[in-house]
Amino acid sequence: MNKALSRGCFITVEGTEGVGKSSNITFIQETLQAAGIDVVATREPGGTPLGEEVRELLLDHRHSGMSSDAELLLMFAARAQHIKQLIQPALNQGQWVLCDRFTDATYAYQGGGRGISNERIATLENWVQGTLRPDITVLLDLPVDIGLARAAIRGVADRFEKEQQAFFEQVRNAYLAQAETQPKRYRIIDASRTLEAVQQQIAGVLQLILAEQGA
Repeated sequence: MNKALSRGCFITVEGTEGVGKSSNITFIQETLQAAGIDVVATREPGGTPLGEEVRELLLDHRHSGMSSDAELLLMFAARAQHIKQLIQPALNQGQWVLCDRFTDATYAYQGGGRGISNERIATLENWVQGTLRPDITVLLDLPVDIGLARAAIRGVADRFEKEQQAFFEQVRNAYLAQAETQPKRYRIIDASRTLEAVQQQIAGVLQLILAEQGA
């Protein structure tokens, strides 16, 4: 991260199914707000009225035959609107944006899971995002079997959650590969531990971010 950033800080939270993103995103938002930060929390796919409608299409079981290319393009269509309508304006106003998944999820799910090449994804990333990238990505990581067992407790699975374990193993491996190639941006959190222990790890990461941003 560049301490001289004139815009707000862009933080994304990533992870496979059942890693505890929802509860930990709430923890991150509340911690930052307690430090006096103006935080906008959002999610992908979604974040705007158009994006939420696209989200419904992507998660709906009626579209189980959706092609990988259609899925990829819908993800970036929602993202284009998200960036223009919410993310970029908030950052330009000095607000911090906290996003539940972003383009790293596309590399993990459509790249690692579906087998679409990183080069094709990168072409869309550069077109839709320009130079916009997250400043920090918090990766909640745990073994896939544990995550799927946790996710099963939540109730009815969506179109992605019904994929086989092998799919999610590929997704996890893609996330870890990204983290290895971008260690300055990624912060890996051991999400297999208790919620309290997980949030202690996250709190340490947030302290460093706040210090680096001079907040």
